[in-house]
Amino acid sequence: MVEAAPESIDLLVIGAGPAGARAALRAQACGLAVLLVDENHDAGGQVWRPIPAGFTRATGTALSADARQGDALRADLRRAGVRCLFGHKVWNVGTNLRTDLIGPDGSASWQPRALLVATGTTERVVPFPGWTLPGVMGLAAATILLKSQNMLPGRRTMVAGSGPLLLAVANGILKAGGEVAAVLDLASKGDWLRTLPSLAGRPDLLWQGVRWQAGLRMAGVPVLYRHGIQSVEAVGDGFEVRSQRVDATGKPLAGDAATVFMADGVTVGHGLVPGTDVTRLLRARHRYAAERGGWIADADTDGRTSVAGLYVAGDGAGIAGAAAAGAHGELAALACAHDLGRVTTEAYVRERDRLQAQWRKSARFGRAMAGLMALRDGAVAGIAADTIVCRCEDVTRAEIDAAARDGARDMNQLKAWTRCGMGPCQGRTCGDVAGALLAAQVGGSREAVGRFTGRAPLRPISLAEVAGDYTYADIPIPKAAPL
Repeated sequence: MVEAAPESIDLLVIGAGPAGARAALRAQACGLAVLLVDENHDAGGQVWRPIPAGFTRATGTALSADARQGDALRADLRRAGVRCLFGHKVWNVGTNLRTDLIGPDGSASWQPRALLVATGTTERVVPFPGWTLPGVMGLAAATILLKSQNMLPGRRTMVAGSGPLLLAVANGILKAGGEVAAVLDLASKGDWLRTLPSLAGRPDLLWQGVRWQAGLRMAGVPVLYRHGIQSVEAVGDGFEVRSQRVDATGKPLAGDAATVFMADGVTVGHGLVPGTDVTRLLRARHRYAAERGGWIADADTDGRTSVAGLYVAGDGAGIAGAAAAGAHGELAALACAHDLGRVTTEAYVRERDRLQAQWRKSARFGRAMAGLMALRDGAVAGIAADTIVCRCEDVTRAEIDAAARDGARDMNQLKAWTRCGMGPCQGRTCGDVAGALLAAQVGGSREAVGRFTGRAPLRPISLAEVAGDYTYADIPIPKAAPL
């Protein structure tokens, strides 16, 4: 069992993606004693994901830009000597910021002076009949297969949803030798064209988008704008995927005939939701911002939340993209170092202004993409009554609507009445869509119906993991009281 060392840690950073890793590097450079924690076996997060432990790249394999940036980030951490605990999951954080972990060697607890949360995002999927079938996966899951293991999600794959991951996944499949049945995009061509001004400062991303589009055209892949998945049905060894046209809100067009595609894999995603598990657990103040992904911790520009000593950074603080996440992580770490007395006010202000300018430039594109990925009211309204919304507890839309009619007025009441959000994911997968359904039923705002209250454990853990080597024989038994 790893022993706790509360007196030796100034800052504990949760999440080793672009935001968390850059935050750890900046904090250590400012003289703070830092601990960087992540569930994965190495740094990089989802966007710069490392290859699996024990794997090596094939000789002559060309590295993508993401792979190169991930390798550089991991090299920076090693060179700087940042203390890292990989393969560890945070399952609880106390009000005094005591952080409890589970790792390969058992449980560990740390008492940092400050806590920086850079836990990224969870992918959102607006449910449809068949979305829980084996072989139907998120766009983010497909990127994991493609990036870390060069593995196809299917020989012939349907790619659907919204946002830039559509093009990235479709082109990744083609590059790996697979076939793309079609790309179904909830957005219109006009929606994409309106994002062009945000690319003024990122010609590299503009060129990448042009190449992706050209790659799909050369491969003869149908790209259907203002289209979504109506249903997926298992047929033989594959799927029958029915697509449908939608309006600007994502609502299916009444009376429109479905187009049928055959595929043996389906990848779908409707944007990203900021990870707020820890900030909700600590009862930090939150606000709902659809254009930034949904519920986010209410924080200043440097990542300070309403809880003393608690900071947020990266896409978990509002979707802005990987390039902006690194700068935001450094901003939060700099603020923490200043607040802990390791950086003078003069030096803090000077460096903060430079980092904020860098962040604003990078975030412009990310915010435009977040707008494309924002949850569409019409898509939620189009969910069929018998469709499962909470896949952990098999709660359907009809059950959510019935709970609202019976008097459920906030998310915690909905959870208590239906078990929606009580499963292993604790509402990370279903919470955003369930909140939109409840708000629509009760005629209120997302703020009015609220969000699921954060609870420990934050991740599924076993009693054996928590107990460690503590056995029945270790239980202190008091002596019998004298008669």
